Amino acid sequence: MKLIVICGATATGKSDLAISLAQHLGAEIINADSMQIYKGMDIGTAKLTVSERAGITHHMLDVLEVTQDSTVAWYQEQARNAVSEIHSRGKDVIVVGGTGLYIKAILDDLNFPDTDPVVRASLELELATIGLNALFERLEKLDPAAAIAIDRANSRRVIRALEVIAITGKPFTANLPREASTRYPNAVQFGLVMDRDHLSERISARVDRMWELGFVEEVEQLLKDGITSGRTAQLALGYSQLIAMKNGLWSEEEAKEDTKRATRQYARRQETWFSRDDRIKWISQAQPRLETALQHLEKIN
Repeated sequence: MKLIVICGATATGKSDLAISLAQHLGAEIINADSMQIYKGMDIGTAKLTVSERAGITHHMLDVLEVTQDSTVAWYQEQARNAVSEIHSRGKDVIVVGGTGLYIKAILDDLNFPDTDPVVRASLELELATIGLNALFERLEKLDPAAAIAIDRANSRRVIRALEVIAITGKPFTANLPREASTRYPNAVQFGLVMDRDHLSERISARVDRMWELGFVEEVEQLLKDGITSGRTAQLALGYSQLIAMKNGLWSEEEAKEDTKRATRQYARRQETWFSRDDRIKWISQAQPRLETALQHLEKIN
């Protein structure tokens, strides 16, 4: 049974290719977007609607409440269980998403140390006293690669990276395995890539479309559902901007424009992260995507 990964920056069309490929192969899809796992976070994460899923079974979508926090270890266990269950029924698996650490958690063995209460408490105190920017700047110096992969607004993940560095004496990314340690040696990874100007236009259009579809109303409902009581969901792109708007920090137009800016920055970080993995077969915007993927799969079979 096949395990196929479709990755790349946001707004490159990963979900569309995944649906087409799943229809062709009779496969099921596992989500690898860290925010699409949350119930109610639909418009702002560009989550496919039920009709857009075209009857393809999706896993790891809508599995947590916005008040709950996710971890890479939790995702790894759940996603790998899904892979095993789908394969046991004789079906291929397509993993699709842009959260590089989640994809790596499926494919490779990530063995991070347990949390250290003393180190964690010290970092939490520093967060409260000197602020997140200072901690992120420290991470940039200690482990530039980790700073690329982690959103500087995500205090929980910045602290976790610094905690791992403090515990192990090594960079956070030193705990990530080399490509040769893959758990699924026959897995095939496809990466979607676009030129920067085209991708920027797509991101801008996507954010405008989010507003048209009722993104503001979605966030208003999530505020009622307690999104700000969880540490993870409220930091998502677009959601954090609208929460700030609701708190009187920004106008709606400022929130929209900052969502576009932050999404472009995130796309660049995704590109950098995925470019480090030599296992990925890249498909450009000029290539027929489904045909290119199928041709590559035929060659290796």
